[in-house]
Amino acid sequence: MEIGNLLEDLRDRLRPLRGQFFPRQTLIELKEDSLRGQVLADGRPVPIRFEAPLPPQTVRRGMPLERESIGDLIGDLLVRDDLMQSFVMAALPPAAVEWRVLEWPRGQVIPDDPLEAVRSLDADRLRLPFPLHDAVIDLCPLPGLSATALLAATSNRMVDAWIQVFDYAGVQLDRLAPFQACEYLGLRSQIVDARHDDLLVLLSPDGPNLRLLMVADGIPRFDRSIPLIGEARLEEVLRSVTFYRRTDAEVRRIRLFQASPVEDAEALARRLGVPLETLKPEFDSLVLAGLAIPEVAA
Repeated sequence: MEIGNLLEDLRDRLRPLRGQFFPRQTLIELKEDSLRGQVLADGRPVPIRFEAPLPPQTVRRGMPLERESIGDLIGDLLVRDDLMQSFVMAALPPAAVEWRVLEWPRGQVIPDDPLEAVRSLDADRLRLPFPLHDAVIDLCPLPGLSATALLAATSNRMVDAWIQVFDYAGVQLDRLAPFQACEYLGLRSQIVDARHDDLLVLLSPDGPNLRLLMVADGIPRFDRSIPLIGEARLEEVLRSVTFYRRTDAEVRRIRLFQASPVEDAEALARRLGVPLETLKPEFDSLVLAGLAIPEVAA
């Protein structure tokens, strides 16, 4: 056997051991039309990253339809970057998750077993499209609010479908997380630093659409994906911001953020009369930054 072949064989033998003793985490952000990934080593992002489009109708309303082909794509990307031994954490597409702000009755704090308490609630009252007994639930306490939490719920059918995708990829899936909770955690430092009368307005690209998130007093108040383009989209964002300001007399200042370059963001800032602030997270996106937070904290 030639020396080159011997070295390649040795690398193949050592690869599982390297993954065992020097584990890395691969973070993946899933969307309807694309996916992106970034690698953590020792809790910090490293230059290894990837991004790939998904063919139309591969994912619909958060549900993976072509599971084997998506899994093959993920597997190929991880093989290319020698990441098959890494632990994979993924953020579900926005449409895969329903989220609500959950407030316990006045004078109460979040129960010791909040998940069990949530499952006893009426899904119709929460306006969820699936029963809570048939859902995977994630609760994220909101900063400074002892009886308020961010509830994210996904149907078991949706979760099982994405687990199957990663089974096809042949990787070790460590965690599936709600997109919205990850995005909120990625905005955490701006939320903590905000005044009580600030309205934080976040613009994010969402394929051909625009995601709009508004946060006031630490609580997500408004979240939608806007499919319009050009002047019509600009007017829709202005209408949404103006409507919220009319309903919340506490708001005195607007802070406008873009997670990455957004078309017409500068024009929107001029119309609102505020500066446009571009976030520069350590990661490739707010969602990946939020997905990494539990691992970094650990």
